[in-house]
Amino acid sequence: MDVYENIRKSGYELPPSPPKGGIYKPVKQVGNLLYISGQGATKAGQPVVSGKLGSERTIEEGQEAARICTLNALSVLHEYLGDLNKIKSVVKILAFVASAPGFNSQPAVVDGASQLLKDIFGDDNGVGARSAISAIELPGNISVEIEFIFEI
Repeated sequence: MDVYENIRKSGYELPPSPPKGGIYKPVKQVGNLLYISGQGATKAGQPVVSGKLGSERTIEEGQEAARICTLNALSVLHEYLGDLNKIKSVVKILAFVASAPGFNSQPAVVDGASQLLKDIFGDDNGVGARSAISAIELPGNISVEIEFIFEI
């Protein structure tokens, strides 16, 4: 299995790493775990999918936002590791979904990220633990932000 080939087969390419938006490490390694700081639905630091799910955005648009977050995380990991094929498995994703009052389909939105990771890393290694949480506001009015933990 080649991660880069699986990304291409999924219809995507690895974007450039997003610029940092504050004082933090994009990747923090503790033992064989890599903690990835929250990644938004941005390209080159600019929001791509913005607004609240349930009023301004559809679930499908939210799923695409989640996929963009995932690709940004993989880009940051590629920069850190030099080779995404060093990743053993997805441990956990923690997703925040900007939600209008009454919107409660955050898990369906985050399925966009989960499915992409499954497609890239396989049924066993690509599916980890997960939380999908509603948020009133996210930075830059992005629709989705996701933190990741990977095992190498």
